[in-house]
Amino acid sequence: MSAKLLVLDDDKDVLTAARLMLKREYEVVTAHDPERLPALLAEHAFDVVLLDMHFVTSAQAAREGLNLMARIHQHDPDIVVVLMTAFTEFDTAVLAMKRGAFDFVAKPWQNEKLAATVRAAAEYRRSRIEAARLKGQNRALAAELDRGRDPLLGDSPAMQRVRALVAKAAPTDANVLVLGENGTGKELVARALHAQSRRADAVFMAVDLGAIAGTLIESELFGHRKGAFTGADEHRVGRFQSASGGTLFLDEVANMPRHLQGKLLTALERREVVPVGANAPSPIDVRVIAATNATAAELTDESHFRQDLLYRLNTVEIVVPPLRERREDIPLLATHFIQLYAARLGRDVRAISDEALAALVAYPWPGNIRALRHALERAVILCDGDVLEAGDFALPVASAPAPSVAPAEAQTLIDLERRAIIQALAKHGGNVTHAADELGLTRASLYRRMEKHGL
Repeated sequence: MSAKLLVLDDDKDVLTAARLMLKREYEVVTAHDPERLPALLAEHAFDVVLLDMHFVTSAQAAREGLNLMARIHQHDPDIVVVLMTAFTEFDTAVLAMKRGAFDFVAKPWQNEKLAATVRAAAEYRRSRIEAARLKGQNRALAAELDRGRDPLLGDSPAMQRVRALVAKAAPTDANVLVLGENGTGKELVARALHAQSRRADAVFMAVDLGAIAGTLIESELFGHRKGAFTGADEHRVGRFQSASGGTLFLDEVANMPRHLQGKLLTALERREVVPVGANAPSPIDVRVIAATNATAAELTDESHFRQDLLYRLNTVEIVVPPLRERREDIPLLATHFIQLYAARLGRDVRAISDEALAALVAYPWPGNIRALRHALERAVILCDGDVLEAGDFALPVASAPAPSVAPAEAQTLIDLERRAIIQALAKHGGNVTHAADELGLTRASLYRRMEKHGL
């Protein structure tokens, strides 16, 4: 949708010239009487106002223009005001900009100057609208955290290490690289970093580079000018500029084509971006958090990923463990998702049986937390009672290879030991210390046995 402009000037020739020049790109409304301003603001949702500074010829002329601008911003503080003034009144225009004007155009104007100024004003208006929407989402996340709903659930040593790194890195503006398999919660780590940072009241913007066609990534990140390529029907502000003042999360950054990795590196080093089709750079103020499920071998392969970019991104590196390495967190996660989906779906599901929980703890979860969440959502939907049973989960049974020379009795003892560990963990909600006490083992001994049994 094109931006909506109001041109307010007492010279009807100026109004005609402005309308004829701008109507191809924008919806233009013109008015020569400043007294109509309140009615026009009530009737239309303007994005930009081109405002003449002088509607009177007395010494109060400049004040009249400032008063009109104040009335516009009183109605909607986000309307972008561009002043039109004579060459001899630059001091007055500068004063007006200090009071909230976006820019000014000297009359008689050059068409290229006016077009560029209005274009920049319309882009700025769009970016402010998007930023306001995302700030609302961010406030909702902050409210969740204030209610104690930490998105990084889990008390395992692995998750305690992750939270400790987040607490140390978050208050800084350092770039962070989050590593981990699909479904481990890398975006949750990024959101926690943002929520605990000095930018917490600004925008958190996530971009999944794995879901964007390689030919569109540059435009998505840096923006583009109208006509820069086929299909570029209007100017677009990129994610770097839209996230100004906040945090930009680049998910699956290793999927970025190598020829664009250099442009990303330049943007990070110079703190500026050049939109596709533009000649001049635009400054940016964002903190970048990147994430990838790429292996260490892929990241350190220069032919796959630029090492200078890697060094720029991983000032701090946080590795999110797979669920199979933090099985003691599964009972807590299961309880959280049961409560979440029972409330969301209107189902009277209150708990999970020991047998079902033991099955969840024993399962290797190749899809990690995302797969666990989907399994619990499905179970909440399909269960018949208020307690989830093992039969409510369609988990494939992984058959463990039997030792080739072990006698039948030894195999039975191994099975009994494994079952005892699973039951103890389920009974104590995944708490390894309590489970070890019940089994008469030290924590270290229990961890060794859990590793032996693939738990």
